[in-house]
Amino acid sequence: MTVQQEATGGGEALEVWIDQDLCTGDGICAQYAPEVFELDIDGLAYVKDGEDELLQARGATTPVPLPLLTDVVDSARECPGECIHVRRVSDRVEVYGPDAVETADAR
Repeated sequence: MTVQQEATGGGEALEVWIDQDLCTGDGICAQYAPEVFELDIDGLAYVKDGEDELLQARGATTPVPLPLLTDVVDSARECPGECIHVRRVSDRVEVYGPDAVETADAR
């Protein structure tokens, strides 16, 4: 099952956030999905809103656009700081990232 199939199978909206305390500033996320992630002047990665504005508040989230879902998930998987969290909006359960709940569908 592809990442897109997993996400759209349940019709669940997803959001992403970054734990800057764990961010190593490698920029892998910004390389995978520059529409969603950006490095700031402090060298840390942040998520961006739909208008391309950096969201610097602690725990700030942004929706994951379906066309970019694979790139966002790859960012979470490849992040050396393990600081990218993708969760369902409805119940805030992490589905990709270091605290992801493993299910048979997510494998």
